[in-house]
Amino acid sequence: MPGTKWVFISGGVLSGLGKGLVSASIGRFMKSRGYDVVPIKCDGYLNVDPGTMNPIEHGEVFVLEDGGEVDMDFGHYERFLGITTKFDWNLTSGKIFQSVIEKEREGEYLGKTVQMIPHVTDEIKERLENAAAEEDADVVLVEIGGTVGDLENMIFLEAARQMRLELPDEDSCLVHVTLVPWLDAVGEQKTKPTQHSVKELESLGLEADVIVGRAENNLEQKTKEKISLFCNVPEKHVISNPDVEEVYRIPLNLKEDDLDEVVCDELDLRNEDVDMERWQELVENLEDPEDEVEIAICGKYTKLEDSYVSIKEALNHCSAHLKCGVNYNFIETTEIEKGEKTVREALEGSDGVIIPGGFGSRGAEGKIDVAEYCRENRIPILGLCYGLQLMVAEFARNECGIEEANSTEVDEETANPVIDLIPEQKNVDAKGGTMRLGGQFTEIEEGSMAEEIYGKSDIKERFRHRYEINPRYHETLEENGLRLTGVAKNESHIVQVVELQEHPFYFATQFHPEFTSTFEEPSPVFMEFVKSCMEG
Repeated sequence: MPGTKWVFISGGVLSGLGKGLVSASIGRFMKSRGYDVVPIKCDGYLNVDPGTMNPIEHGEVFVLEDGGEVDMDFGHYERFLGITTKFDWNLTSGKIFQSVIEKEREGEYLGKTVQMIPHVTDEIKERLENAAAEEDADVVLVEIGGTVGDLENMIFLEAARQMRLELPDEDSCLVHVTLVPWLDAVGEQKTKPTQHSVKELESLGLEADVIVGRAENNLEQKTKEKISLFCNVPEKHVISNPDVEEVYRIPLNLKEDDLDEVVCDELDLRNEDVDMERWQELVENLEDPEDEVEIAICGKYTKLEDSYVSIKEALNHCSAHLKCGVNYNFIETTEIEKGEKTVREALEGSDGVIIPGGFGSRGAEGKIDVAEYCRENRIPILGLCYGLQLMVAEFARNECGIEEANSTEVDEETANPVIDLIPEQKNVDAKGGTMRLGGQFTEIEEGSMAEEIYGKSDIKERFRHRYEINPRYHETLEENGLRLTGVAKNESHIVQVVELQEHPFYFATQFHPEFTSTFEEPSPVFMEFVKSCMEG
């Protein structure tokens, strides 16, 4: 697109260096300068989207307003930039190959041999350019997932090479994020992994304009000089990205090393100073809190903390605004279920509890036991999606006297399916992208805790579910004290908020408020939950 500037972000040496956070930080710098920014993520896996992947293997699935299920880097984009991203901005090999094959079957390439180049690379470039055009973007960030040298991301790197060849020099910039390890045996930072990674990049026809060195500490001067010399970039373009306790410190560190100025210079953009004063204040609150609470996150994907990254970050947002350190402990509910640990032992020292979303029967009874303990012992509890469903099952069993109350997701033959498939889901066979997904409106009951939290009676949050509270049991639940205070707009059979009045904080949502929480504007649900934990 004429006038659009492109920043390509690649990674070297190994995965997990934080390319997404570097991309989000660059986006933050550009947005603060008044530019319209579109972040795009390219993933090499053959899944059309990550919606069917196990969170323990891949990390959290982030749900977008438009219903797209995407990589968790989109969470970083939204939390840092305060924007709403789109499913079209996530390109996977599966999505690209599916489109090319469909076009071939429809006859669009008649007479041609369909090949990786030009047909697949053209598909990638067309989608990138369409996103820029549709949003009238000033700056497009293209994060290429994986590591240079991986077979999976080669086609995206090739598309980037072609785009850079076609664009004027001042319209594109390549930022390469790499590892600079410290070697105790010699007592110095080693640049050889970075050198090899840059050479691998160059073998693909790509030259880095900026190198961001991920290291335990800031890059030493001699390290920068060596990387500059052997990787053919100006010394000023070698940027330190040291380890941090809080990810929101990263933009401040990168700005301190002038990454914002370097990228603007490369793209011939105006280079006035970025105001990060409020951001700095919030980071300092996060790093030096005046109070402290302990939160137990009771789930079954606890082997990989990234499974619940949006919940962790929503708590961090509250921490920054309330000047309260939020420490979270992950409780594996299968241990409670198997009798390896009592609920009292698992929750010892906890000021509050979150039962997060999830799928399947494993750990479900442990979560139900946690919900009962928190209800009876007046411990603040927040249920999210599956968490709401299991809190309702517990209440139905123990307060309503409904024997064997359960979810048909846990027990298909249960005598009392207080949680059941949404009727529209009962004939759905395909698993990918078929849940009730994305932004949906909720009508809030007047005088409820939900109305007090949101300050209004009509809200919009993001969903990812197939099951609901069975309408047959609504009346019984309410008669016994469980308030159903939020329902889907124009679909009142779908309950979206439940709460108990005579409790410090007993609140559950069918939606995921963590997906809309940002560093500068925390989720009101999480804010009220943390406040209640502080008061306890």
